[in-house]
Amino acid sequence: MSDFPATGDLLPDIAMETPDGGTVKPSDFRGRKLVLFFYPKDDTPGCTNEAKDFSALKGEFEAAGAALLGVSKDPPAKHRKFIDKHGLTVPLASDAETGGLSDALGVWAEKSMYGKTYMGMVRTTVLVDAEGRIAQVWPKVKVKGHAAEVLEAAKAL
Repeated sequence: MSDFPATGDLLPDIAMETPDGGTVKPSDFRGRKLVLFFYPKDDTPGCTNEAKDFSALKGEFEAAGAALLGVSKDPPAKHRKFIDKHGLTVPLASDAETGGLSDALGVWAEKSMYGKTYMGMVRTTVLVDAEGRIAQVWPKVKVKGHAAEVLEAAKAL
């Protein structure tokens, strides 16, 4: 995460694929705040809890003028199943391409587990202001209580 853009920098405007086959990019949200939560994998315990927590608070984020977007490298069809299985209300996007937004932000990085190294998504949340600038970053997120913490920051922005 050493190459992550600084607070105040413009968020790179890189398109991602939506579960319905469309595209979405950060500039689509200009004029309101945006919370991007990058997570490793659909339908794993931590990622499911994080997506459910953000879904539960979606109305409060909207009242605070903030849109939500969950991002992983999973394909759009897998996102659709994840949304349907858990009744998620947060939109999800697939950042599958090399050179995508997670690459540009440095959250697609080398990780290690049980002595093996591999490339994976570092659970990270980015709060973007209405002008598209990075307002706050939560690196290496712990899921419990995280969505509520991000909501407070979005309200304060």
